[in-house]
Amino acid sequence: MKKFSLTDVIISIVAAELVGAAAALLSGSFRDFYSELVKPPLAPPHAVFPVVWAILYALMGISAYIIYASYDSSTERSTALGLYVTQLAVNFSWTLIFFRFRLIGAAMFVAILLFILVLAMILSFRKVRPIAAWLNVPYLVWALFAAYLSVGFSILN
Repeated sequence: MKKFSLTDVIISIVAAELVGAAAALLSGSFRDFYSELVKPPLAPPHAVFPVVWAILYALMGISAYIIYASYDSSTERSTALGLYVTQLAVNFSWTLIFFRFRLIGAAMFVAILLFILVLAMILSFRKVRPIAAWLNVPYLVWALFAAYLSVGFSILN
């Protein structure tokens, strides 16, 4: 692994957090829309989401830095970082599809795709640096929960 750089870690975390912040900013009045929906069992109050996502984006950023700073095979590292960027883009798009455009059915499919991409990312990260994969296990669990909620919202609304 390359020499640790706190600046690079912070940049990686901030970059991931900015994806979430930009999605929230562009999604419009998500609180009103969320409160109007018929919610599936276990759906948390809207205030839970920003807290959970802030933690998950920070973990994603740290894990991406670990992969980036790794000296492992450039092909495996490139694949891992490509999956990281891809899942971030899909994550970003889910927020817009669900909240901005209110396409609940389409968002359900995107949430399922996101879960699959996060799993693929974790498996790819594990090949390069296992600790980077472990840092994303909470994200995988949350992505599965988000897919469940998306399916529930799609059925109930």
